[in-house]
Amino acid sequence: MNIVILGAGLMGRLLACSLARAGHTPSVYEERDADSRGAAAFAAAAMLAPLAESAIAEDLVVRMGQHSLARWPELIGELDTLVFFQREGTLVVWHRQDAPDAQRFSQLLAATGERLPELPVPQTLDATGLEALEPGMGTRFTQGLLLPGEGQLDNHQLMDALLAQMQRLGVALHWNSPHSPADFTPGQAGQPDWVLDCRGLGAQPQLPELRGVRGEIVTLHAPNVTLSRPTRLIHPRYPIYIAPKLDGYFLVGATEIESDDTSPMSLRSCLELLSAAYTVDSGFGEARIIELVAQCRPALPNNQPAVRWLGERTLQVNGLYRHGYLISPAMHDVVLELVNAGTSPLAQQLDLALEAAP
Repeated sequence: MNIVILGAGLMGRLLACSLARAGHTPSVYEERDADSRGAAAFAAAAMLAPLAESAIAEDLVVRMGQHSLARWPELIGELDTLVFFQREGTLVVWHRQDAPDAQRFSQLLAATGERLPELPVPQTLDATGLEALEPGMGTRFTQGLLLPGEGQLDNHQLMDALLAQMQRLGVALHWNSPHSPADFTPGQAGQPDWVLDCRGLGAQPQLPELRGVRGEIVTLHAPNVTLSRPTRLIHPRYPIYIAPKLDGYFLVGATEIESDDTSPMSLRSCLELLSAAYTVDSGFGEARIIELVAQCRPALPNNQPAVRWLGERTLQVNGLYRHGYLISPAMHDVVLELVNAGTSPLAQQLDLALEAAP
């Protein structure tokens, strides 16, 4: 089948590669150029942490995250290029004065565990346990949590590997080519068999309820810092995450800012992120700032992802919010089922409602 994919972000690239491997002929249309880093997928720490996210996310997102954790090694294994991936768990720490916030966080995780008993049980750590996991951490914090089995990947490596794979598979790539689903009439002569709209915020003209949620990330090179797993700091004002990558690189970010502003990072935001990171590990004091990134993620009013039928052979995939890497394999699998069979048992299993066009 000839399949048009609108958008060369994370979803568009995943689908294009899988469809091409299955013998279909995908064509990708992207409004930016090939070298653009403007997609939301480039402004992410790519942490795969369904249990950690369950403190603020709906159960649907958590279920999708658990599915995706198992799928990521398979999807990465199909690529020709190395992509960093690990599942060493998520470490959660807090300063003594923030213990009440940590207790509320633990209660939220416990409530999620009662609703979704298949999730791993958080492990409570004292200073000795922290020191055993992350040398030096036990001297700065006396309590923490380990969320077993959670993981992360390198988003830049993944996006580059997916692009290389699309090129090797012969996917037709149309850069600087903005299109909307209305530009195609799938199923008619000379038209594609399917249209998959994966444009994220680019779909706002046709999806006015879509909004941007700003995320900000600092990339640091800190070879003296030994953190080996994603670490979250519970704090009433600066709830940051630190995601270690290869060769002493770390991403430091805040969870979300309700704003569609895509301008460069402010001085205040930068200071807040770096100051909080320094309280987690003073070794960041000698880190080198490699990059400051601010970008907006696409979110629907309920902050949940959606797969919508825009027509008999047109699907819209959007609203991945701050959970793009956490849930995209699940969204990918649902869309492939719909394209191949017209129905999705996985969507029913995850309790993902397939919406008609509004």
